[in-house]
Amino acid sequence: MAPLQFLVLGGTSWLGGTVAALARDRGHEVTCLARGESGSVPPGVRHVRADRARPGAYDSVACQPWDVVLDVSWQPELVRSALSALAPTCDHWIYVSSVSVYADDTTPGSDETAPVHQPWPGRGHAEPSDYAGAKVSCETACQIGMGEHLMVARAGLIAGPGDRSDRFGYWPARFDRVSDDSEAVLVPPLDTPAQVVDVRDLAAWLVDSGERRRCGVYDAVGPVRSLGDVLTECARATQKQPLLVEVDQEWLQAQNITPWMGTRSLPLWLPMPDHAGTMRRSNDRAVRAGLDFRPLASTVADTLAWERDLGLNRSRQAGLAPWDEQTLLGKLSQTTQ
Repeated sequence: MAPLQFLVLGGTSWLGGTVAALARDRGHEVTCLARGESGSVPPGVRHVRADRARPGAYDSVACQPWDVVLDVSWQPELVRSALSALAPTCDHWIYVSSVSVYADDTTPGSDETAPVHQPWPGRGHAEPSDYAGAKVSCETACQIGMGEHLMVARAGLIAGPGDRSDRFGYWPARFDRVSDDSEAVLVPPLDTPAQVVDVRDLAAWLVDSGERRRCGVYDAVGPVRSLGDVLTECARATQKQPLLVEVDQEWLQAQNITPWMGTRSLPLWLPMPDHAGTMRRSNDRAVRAGLDFRPLASTVADTLAWERDLGLNRSRQAGLAPWDEQTLLGKLSQTTQ
């Protein structure tokens, strides 16, 4: 295959940077347009520094044809401005959306035909609380701007090395901090579904989709597993076997523990039945289109290695602080005496 002109809008952060590096490794000419505040582009990748919120942001890249443009933004104004500047000279557009666009989180096995939220009706900067509707607005803008030359990848929870959200890395790091097998680790219900896709698998599929000009909407989600499966691999990777103290969601809610992510949270946990389908979406269409998955053990082991390099005791964006976890375990101990 002749090298493609591949433009990544972003590329200094996690998924965008992984896509850029893999596209470079496959021989493509890769450019990243980004402010550069989240980090550096991969070596061998051209970096065009620009703030997409400012006029003229695309001037230096709109003057040439692009085989593939990939965008991950959830800000409708940024997506619209990119399409306005680049769609006339772009052959194929990949938009990385999210399964958060779906209006129903309660039904396991739902696929791309499920209803989505109403588009965000606002203008300017969307707030985090507007995320789902903003992603729908971005998808709509891409469909209008690119028509049949568009692929929309609705990603689920992305895992693997490089994730600064701590939504997955909290668990291998927590196991690795265990001093001996008598140490207790507070965990939500172990049958909680944990459907994750490794960032490298997702990125490789996105690059392949650009090469093949793959079109349509796909749920880019991993195999359905349980939190127990994830923790089993954490135990193997760390060679630690802590005492898992499993508590029900009612107790966690009574202690004001946040589900999923954020401060004072237990990552990967989502309350049921309201989220019975969130981590049990069908990936059949994406798998038929070539999305493949490495073993969960590989994702856990590589995430653990990255966590160790970064520092196991660092401040985190998600999870429980050690002192907080000990306080909660103490409360549990008092109620069982």
